[in-house]
Amino acid sequence: MLYWARFLGVSLFVNGGNMLRAVILVVSLVLSSSIVLAQETVRLIGNVSPPYIDKQLPEQGLALELVNHVFKRAGYSTEIKIDTWPRAMEGVELGIFDALASAWYTEERAKTFLFSDPYLSSKLVLVKSRSDQGDYFELAHLAGKRLGIRVDYAYGVDLDSVPNLKLVEENHLIQNLLNLLNGSVDFVIGDQRTLALQLHKYLDHQVHKFEVVDINLPVRKRHVAASRAIAGEDKMIAAFNAALAETLKDGSHAAIVQKWDKRYGLVGQ
Repeated sequence: MLYWARFLGVSLFVNGGNMLRAVILVVSLVLSSSIVLAQETVRLIGNVSPPYIDKQLPEQGLALELVNHVFKRAGYSTEIKIDTWPRAMEGVELGIFDALASAWYTEERAKTFLFSDPYLSSKLVLVKSRSDQGDYFELAHLAGKRLGIRVDYAYGVDLDSVPNLKLVEENHLIQNLLNLLNGSVDFVIGDQRTLALQLHKYLDHQVHKFEVVDINLPVRKRHVAASRAIAGEDKMIAAFNAALAETLKDGSHAAIVQKWDKRYGLVGQ
């Protein structure tokens, strides 16, 4: 009890009949402090995924700049940690963090996580080597080919429906792109903004060797996602949704997105 009193900056002189009042005071201060903290601060975690999340980027990335902007409008401050995707999901499931800062929706994930309204959309594209003169207009045309994908990435594309399609997994998109250059894969699938950044950052002098395939793929949407097992997180998500609607209406959301798209460009447009 003395520890908590000192922690809260309270000096207590306890003796005799004052013990009960002292205990009630300290417990009340602890509870009220916890409530205020929960109301004002959101603990977020995300995985490295440039240009959306990366400590090396301005504002730590497009997704985090948007999420911070929206939560600030909702009256919250944010604490952000960047880690691996598995650790991020586990941290939110256990309640160590309040929410994933950036997650794609899947029905399976929705069993565990409460998703916000989407705060950002991005298009998936396929790229191939420009030297490949084949015509590809639908997923079925990838039959018998090798496709570079990322581990644990929720593409939302039924790749299992493509006959004899071999999926080559890598931890990072740049590894897939290098595999495409050296002929280890025939295609690479990825987010258009991520592809643009990595092509120009790591392969700027070889961009001309890549070509976007004319196959229409889904638009993926990013959400804040909180654990359904933690009480009270629905209120935080509701506040985020209300503030997001305001930023979409006043143009501040669009200004942030346009700034980033101008900075790195887009692949497939």
